[in-house]
Amino acid sequence: MEKSIDYVGLVQKAQLGDKECLERLAEAARERLYSYVYRYTLADDLTNDIVQESILKMLEAIGELRETEKFWPWLYKIALNKIHLYHRNEGHHRGPGEPDMNQAQKHKDSQEVIAGVVYREFREGVFAAMRELKAEHRSIINMRCYDQMPYCEIAKAIGCSEFAAQKLFYRAKKSLKKKLARHGLGRGSLLLALVLFGRLTVPSKAAAGSISVTSGTIKVGAAASVAAAAASKTAIITLATAGVLAGSAIVATSGPESGVAASVEKAAESSYVLSQEAPEYKGSQEYWYYYPSKASETVMMRIKRGENQYLQNAEANYYFDRGENTVYIENHRKWHKDLSVWRLGTDTFALTDFLSQVDGRKRWTEDVYRSQGGLLLVIKHPGGGNSDQLQVTRHYNVLGEDYFKYDWPANVKVADRRDAMHRRGWTYFRIKGKVNGQTVDGRGRIPFVYNASVENRPWLRLRVGERQLIDAGGGRLFQGLGRPWMGLHTLDTVRRDAAEKEIPFETHLIEDGTKAEVKLAAGETGLRYIIDMDKDIVERIIYSGEKQGEIVFTYLQEIDDVGRGFSEPRRSEGLPAKETGIMWLIREINNRK
Repeated sequence: MEKSIDYVGLVQKAQLGDKECLERLAEAARERLYSYVYRYTLADDLTNDIVQESILKMLEAIGELRETEKFWPWLYKIALNKIHLYHRNEGHHRGPGEPDMNQAQKHKDSQEVIAGVVYREFREGVFAAMRELKAEHRSIINMRCYDQMPYCEIAKAIGCSEFAAQKLFYRAKKSLKKKLARHGLGRGSLLLALVLFGRLTVPSKAAAGSISVTSGTIKVGAAASVAAAAASKTAIITLATAGVLAGSAIVATSGPESGVAASVEKAAESSYVLSQEAPEYKGSQEYWYYYPSKASETVMMRIKRGENQYLQNAEANYYFDRGENTVYIENHRKWHKDLSVWRLGTDTFALTDFLSQVDGRKRWTEDVYRSQGGLLLVIKHPGGGNSDQLQVTRHYNVLGEDYFKYDWPANVKVADRRDAMHRRGWTYFRIKGKVNGQTVDGRGRIPFVYNASVENRPWLRLRVGERQLIDAGGGRLFQGLGRPWMGLHTLDTVRRDAAEKEIPFETHLIEDGTKAEVKLAAGETGLRYIIDMDKDIVERIIYSGEKQGEIVFTYLQEIDDVGRGFSEPRRSEGLPAKETGIMWLIREINNRK
C-alpha cells in the first residue's frame, strides 16, 4: 500500500466535491481493484467489467462513507459484492474458467523469480491449484497476501469476527498446500507459489516488482490454527477433561473419532482436582464457560447434567430434554434452584469469599482470573461415589464461539418459548417512579443476547429530579440492573453487583416461584428488587428505610411505533462515572454531588 499518499485526506476532499481528488481516488482504485478482482475471477474481461462497476458504485456512494480511514476495506467489500452478484446472476457457483495466460505473458520479466526449464510447469501448476480453490479461499488469500490487509480489516470486508478471518485464512492456506501437492509441487512451494501468482496477476512490470509475500504475512496465530484444525474434523468439539492435558499439548476428541493433537504455545494449562462441594446437583455434571472478550465480561455457558443439556451462547438460551427429544428455546438464563449465586472460575478471591459468607456455598472452582479474551474453562464433576471431586481444565485462546455449541440429534423437536422481545433479541424499556420526593423517569434499550448487543447496544437516559444521567454504552447506569447480554440471569447479575461492593443481600422466591425478591442493605437505605424469573428482567426496585419510594420498569414487546423518545444517545453523551457499581442507585437518590 502506498504509505506516502494521504488517502484519508483524498476521501474527505472528494466527499466535499473536489473532482481532482475524486479522479485520483478512481485511478488508485482501478489499479488496486484490478489485481484484487483478477485473482478472484482469473478472467480478464470479467475483471475489467467488475472493476468498472465497482468504481462507478464508489463514485455514487462515497458520500455515504462515514469512517474515511476505512476507505479501502469499504471499497473491497463493494467489489466482493459485485463478484458475488455475478455468480448469482449466472445461476451457479462454478469455479473460474481457464486463466487468461495472455495476461501472464504481458509480464515475462516477472518470470525471473523462477529459474530453469521447469518454470512453465510450475506456473501452470500454481494457476491450476488456484483455480481449484474455493472462491472464499482465493478471496482471503488475495486480501491477506497481496493487499496486505490486517485481519481486522479483512473481518470487516467479509462480515465476520477477526478470529474467524484468521481461521478462514488458515484453512485457505492448508487447502492451497494440498492442491499444489496434487500438481507435483512440494510442501515448501507455498510461499514461492504465492509470490509467482501475485506477480503474474498485476497490470504492469513495476507493479510486479513490488509484490512481496513474506512468511510473516502467511502466519496464523496458534489459537486460530487449533480452532480451524479442530473444526475440520467436526462441528462439535469436546475437550478432554480427565487428566489428558500436559504442558502445552491440547488433545481434543470429536465423537467416535480419534483425538486430534496439536501443540500450542501457552495455549493450555494443567488440569486440577479440587475437593469442594458442587452446588445443588450431585450427579454427573460438566460446565463449559467461554469468554469471547475479557474474562471479567461476557460469558457463554454449556452445561450437561445427567441427560439434560443447556446452552447459552451468543444467540439464545437452549434447554435440551433428552427424554422428550426436544430443545426448548427460553427467555431466561439458567439459575441455581437452591438460590445460591452463580460462581465463575474467573471471579476474584474477594468476590467469591464474600459470596461464600452470604450464601454459605464454598468456592468449588479454582480461580483463574485473567483479563485476556478467548478463555475456555471446562469443569467436570463426575458425581456418583466421587461427588466431592472436581476436574478443572483451562484453555486459553482455543475455541471461537462458532464451535461452542451442541450437536443436537438430527430428529430433535424444537419448541420456541420466547416472547416477542426475546425473539427479537432486544427491546426498549421505560422507567417511572418517585423516590425521596424526587421524580424518576427514564428510557433505554436492552439487548438480551450477546449478538444483539453488537448492533443494538444498551443505553439508558435517566432523569432523577432535575439531574439528567446518560449511559451510552451499557456501563455505569446498568450496574445493579439486568445485563442479560453478558451471559448471566438478572438474579445473579444483581446479586454479584452487590457482592462487588460487599453489600449483604437475601433472596426469596415469591408468587409461586415465578418471581424473586432480592433484599439489599446499603447503609440507611434498603433496596428490594422484584425480578421476573422467566423474562429475566428487573420489574421493580423498592426503596425502604431512610429513603422511601419505588421505580417501575416496563419492557416493550412491540416496538414499531415507539417514536422519537427512544432516540439512541451518542457515545460522546455518556457521562463519566462518579460512582461505579450498584451504589449509584443510592447516591443519585441522596442527591450527593
